[in-house]
Amino acid sequence: MPATFTAEHRQGRGSGFLGILNRLLLLIIVMLGLVLLGLAYFPEIKRQRAAQAELRRLQIEVANQETILKHQRQELSLLKSDPEYLEIVARDKMDLMKEGETIFRIDAPSSGSNPSMPSLPALAAPTPSKP
Repeated sequence: MPATFTAEHRQGRGSGFLGILNRLLLLIIVMLGLVLLGLAYFPEIKRQRAAQAELRRLQIEVANQETILKHQRQELSLLKSDPEYLEIVARDKMDLMKEGETIFRIDAPSSGSNPSMPSLPALAAPTPSKP
């Protein structure tokens, strides 16, 4: 008889008010555990996202610096090997011109200027006319 009592006891265990209450309590404990687990990992997830954003920003900065370095190396190579380019750069930096040459300088409009009024380009001094 004890064997049948245990089987009947097990059969009736999941039904009734206490069975429902037991399942509800188990569900609440599992949910609470999941919430606590989520709260424990939330700061780590936030740090990981911030680190990924910083990594993307640094990768863009590295790409920009590599582009600048490439242009500077190219300009250095031209300055070392191309005398005509060296002459053009030197005259531009020193604001010099050859005889009979007219230089037109177009300056970009400043950020504080009125966008509705186009700015006129600055012109170099006119070259003297030969008689």
